Amino acid sequence: MTFSRGLLSVLALMLPAFASAADPFAIHVIDESTGRGVPLVTLTTTNHIAHITDSAGWIAFNEPGLMEREVFFHVVSPGYAAGKDGFGYAGVRLTPKAGATVEVKVMRMNIAERLYRITGQGIYRDSELLAKPAPLPRPNFNFVMGQDSVQAVPFHGRLFWLWGDTNVAHYPLGSFHSTCAWSDLPEKGGLNPDEGVHLEYLTSEDGKLRKMMPTKEPGVVWIFGMLVVADSEGKEHLLGHYGRFKDLGKRLEHGLCEFDESQGIFVSSTLLGDEFEWQHPEGNAFRVKNDEGEFFYFSQEFAVTRVPATYNDVLNPGSYEALAWSETEQDYVWQKKLPPVTQKGEAKMLADKKLPADRALLQVQDALTGKPVAMHRSSVNWNPHRKAWIMIGSQHFAPESVLGEVWYAEAPTPSGPWTKAVKVASHPRYTFYNPRHHVLFDQQGGRIIHFEGTYTETFSGNPVPTPRYDYNQLMYRLDLDDPRLEVLRKAVK
Repeated sequence: MTFSRGLLSVLALMLPAFASAADPFAIHVIDESTGRGVPLVTLTTTNHIAHITDSAGWIAFNEPGLMEREVFFHVVSPGYAAGKDGFGYAGVRLTPKAGATVEVKVMRMNIAERLYRITGQGIYRDSELLAKPAPLPRPNFNFVMGQDSVQAVPFHGRLFWLWGDTNVAHYPLGSFHSTCAWSDLPEKGGLNPDEGVHLEYLTSEDGKLRKMMPTKEPGVVWIFGMLVVADSEGKEHLLGHYGRFKDLGKRLEHGLCEFDESQGIFVSSTLLGDEFEWQHPEGNAFRVKNDEGEFFYFSQEFAVTRVPATYNDVLNPGSYEALAWSETEQDYVWQKKLPPVTQKGEAKMLADKKLPADRALLQVQDALTGKPVAMHRSSVNWNPHRKAWIMIGSQHFAPESVLGEVWYAEAPTPSGPWTKAVKVASHPRYTFYNPRHHVLFDQQGGRIIHFEGTYTETFSGNPVPTPRYDYNQLMYRLDLDDPRLEVLRKAVK
């Protein structure tokens, strides 16, 4: 078959129109109580095509064969719900049209409001496809694909961030020697924490992520209990406790490490023997000033270890104290010989009648049902608005998820007694572990707090990881004046 030159010219003019895709149909999922976009909401068609909202709550829908016709979308999101029809289906009927926009409201069941994803690629993917504004300068580029277990401390007038294992784009095996970044504080040019965090990752000369504690020996390196302390001359030091592991159950080495500013990495400063199981920084570190002096407290499940807040003491295992029950004094005391009390150990002492019920510190119960709450990890800080020590903690082995339920509690001291708690966020059949309350992001005198944690299918039993969101950090916002938290007022009196 042959074509005339004129016909070929007409076809050439028509090709660009055929090749260009139509503008997507914009779906904006918002929290009906705040009007903000809701991240991590899945809309699924009846033939199982799933779309997940980005951090601004947008979906760019452009599915051939489903445009210009009515389509039912099942709506599912951890901690949020959509209305159900007469057959019990939770979702919405929409008619996707190129370039059009529709708003879908969801009801928040969580007390805490999910704000955005902090780490990973494609944070504002659909916003960019729809030409919507985003708060980050590079809203979809990120050096990482996934990051685990966050810590953040103020250092040299900025926030210094550290994560554990890190997934990357160029190979299935990522960085297993910790990853770090800087960001500006909100009051010093940084983003409003309601909007996002602009992370500036530390990289090597090749442009890839920097291994923050490289070792010649095999194994992964994790750093916890990160803190900043000044020496006798006023110089600030960034310290932590590191462990080199073969796997989750086999530690090969551990000790104290310090950030070497000249090299831009952490280096081992003190190698510890296996006998020092708790005499070092761990979990989330926070500073406490009381009648006894000034200390760093460390919360894993609870804040039951501490050390005087001096550079020399932090480096000295002999300076660490643990909270333990004294049969002689019939009270909890800070001491250096016995390991710290645990929630399980305290429960056994109660069952064996070795500890009076009114002296218990760690027996957390659901404020609504009275059922016990087994804490897994927590973050503790003083809150001036509530005039109490507050805890954001994850639960171990809840009916909804193995490690996905997040609780809020209050106490008169950093170590308790923690008696009542209210669930503020739920992630059914998913994991949300190692939560971290960023006290420097507090607003309105502590009425509004922000916390994040690692969202991952690991340990959950869920065989389907959430695209882009899995193994990344999610930020939540919690209003401590929410009436559903009022039940905790009596717990600290």
